Amino acid sequence: MCHCQFQIPQNPFKMSYKVEPLPDSYAGLGEGPHWDVARQSLYYVDLEAGALLRYDYKQNKVYRTQIEGEKLASFVLPIEGNPLEFAVGCGRRTVIVQWDGVSPTAKVVRTLFAVQPEFEENRLNDAKTDPHGRFFGGTMRYVGDEFVHRHGELYRWEAGGNVTLVKSDVGISNGLAWDEKLKKFYYIDTTDYEVKSYDYNFETGVASNPKVIYNLRKTSPKDHLLPDGMTIDTEGNIYVATFNGATIFKVNPSTGKVLLEIKLPTKQITSVAFGGPNLDILYVTTAAKFDQPAPAGTTYKVTGLNAKGYPGVNLKI
Repeated sequence: MCHCQFQIPQNPFKMSYKVEPLPDSYAGLGEGPHWDVARQSLYYVDLEAGALLRYDYKQNKVYRTQIEGEKLASFVLPIEGNPLEFAVGCGRRTVIVQWDGVSPTAKVVRTLFAVQPEFEENRLNDAKTDPHGRFFGGTMRYVGDEFVHRHGELYRWEAGGNVTLVKSDVGISNGLAWDEKLKKFYYIDTTDYEVKSYDYNFETGVASNPKVIYNLRKTSPKDHLLPDGMTIDTEGNIYVATFNGATIFKVNPSTGKVLLEIKLPTKQITSVAFGGPNLDILYVTTAAKFDQPAPAGTTYKVTGLNAKGYPGVNLKI
């Protein structure tokens, strides 16, 4: 009599992850999640409201502040060595905002740099710091059709230097991630419906040799998925948010294979970032654009993914 035990292979799409909303975490256009280890907090923005938000892990509470005199806030990056200062994208300016993480109003104290002065219909979109503390971020058309008018650009900026153009001919500059082990940089231009990988020199900050590693096009253009924000785990897998797909795709960038589809209860998934005390919680921002019904705009946490990510890196100025 055989007492062999047969293990049924696990279906990767049925993994037992759990999706839960963060309390009072609404943002009409939530974006730019950044996990701050020192404060055990998730920072993110309500982009078209000019507001910053901070989810305090220990208190399980969200604090929101309005940046005085600003209508846009496209990203929020803590400044190295100054806990009260953040780099924030306001229009085509990257400004330093002073915020104590609690007060309902925050102030712009100075402009760090500005881009594309001649393109008044553009604005900065997603931005992050690379593992060495350099700024990477790009622009998009804010008025009119970004798919037609590819006037966006991707930039690099580092302390003591000027703004360097990394890539032009960009529709909507979006997701960014780095893999130090493989020396890769991953980048999303939403209007290309794909994720590109670059060889990345961590000493110089130079990205080269772009290659498409994941394609989100479908047979009909109206069904193409729109890749938005992105993050990476410690095993080198990328997590791609889709603005029109209610899904985050976990992808092996070396093979282009989808390892997991993480389903959310709302359609417009804008970005993702690992956080929490063990860096094993995936935080997810969403949007409520174009009359999306509730719970659109809620910020979520996904647990049970059996993966860990990297914390956000402070910007060195």
